[in-house]
Amino acid sequence: MANKLICQMGLPSSMANIFAARNITTAKDALSLPEVDLMALLGVDLDQVRSAVTRISEIACPPYQTALALMEDRVSSGGHLPTSLRGLDEALCGGIPLGALTELVGPSGIGKTQFCLKLSLLATLPACYGGLNGRVIYIDTESKFSSHRMIEIGENSFPQIFRSEGLAQKMAGRIIVIRPTSLSDFTQSLQQMKLTLLQNEVKLIIVDSMAALISGDTERSTAGPRQHPLRWPLSFLKSIAEFSQIPVVVTNQVRSQSNDEFLRFPFQGQRNDTCENTVRLESHLIAALGIQWAHGVNIRLVFEAHSGHRFIKVAKSPLSRAVAFPFIVESSGISLLSDEGTDVSGPEISRIHCQGHNIFAQ
Repeated sequence: MANKLICQMGLPSSMANIFAARNITTAKDALSLPEVDLMALLGVDLDQVRSAVTRISEIACPPYQTALALMEDRVSSGGHLPTSLRGLDEALCGGIPLGALTELVGPSGIGKTQFCLKLSLLATLPACYGGLNGRVIYIDTESKFSSHRMIEIGENSFPQIFRSEGLAQKMAGRIIVIRPTSLSDFTQSLQQMKLTLLQNEVKLIIVDSMAALISGDTERSTAGPRQHPLRWPLSFLKSIAEFSQIPVVVTNQVRSQSNDEFLRFPFQGQRNDTCENTVRLESHLIAALGIQWAHGVNIRLVFEAHSGHRFIKVAKSPLSRAVAFPFIVESSGISLLSDEGTDVSGPEISRIHCQGHNIFAQ
């Protein structure tokens, strides 16, 4: 909300022009200054400043809603993009939620991109087939997007649709692929995105992967927290999701946990140097973007491998318990081996496993 433009807030044109001339362009710019400072900077009287600030505050601040109104909106709008994985959809109360930021985190090759390709197809499907009948913005930072693989998933998942002449091409044409080469390119893409959403009836945004955008920066410099460069993009992506009431899905990589990070909090107890190396290695994979990023996302789905299987684990959700589902990757995309999830508790909720299974075997 803080990034809303003052020129779009319905101020008198003379006042809007004064703000623009002083390079005060967003709600954050205006509301960060005391009224007296604004009066001096804009060269207007106090009443005019207070009137403008009141208007900007009303527009920038989201309107309140009762719990009943929120519930009724969710029921009337559907509120979710179904994943076509029955057990996961039931755990998430319908699928990937609209108006929220969902993160997929896991090691390379585990199936995150396969999941994203299937979601892209589902968002473009006609509503009668359970889709959102819209367009998709797919931000492909690692050049992993494959039109061929996406069509293969579609032909094997929805043969009745994709065998119709020209329909596969039409659906593929609804997916807008953007390939930023740097964090600054990505930031510019976000700033232009709200206009794109309105012009193209976008119903889903995917960023695959978010961690790749800053990997080069962290290799060149270790100063500051790893998640710091993405604070603004995180806030902006959440505001886009809320503003447009569409799902935003981002992928995150994993990294090794350093010894200093192994026990960071008093409730974790004292470090036991005699514990077996196999136990410690099993818990040394963590999400690459750090704890501040983890706090910012609404939903976290962990893709992991252990005990000879791959799993999708609901590790964070305001609506669901922590539960894991075994899955495989087929020609039709990801398929659950069982719709009956296994409850997860304690430290296992946040752990990311990648042992006992060759994720590149299939």
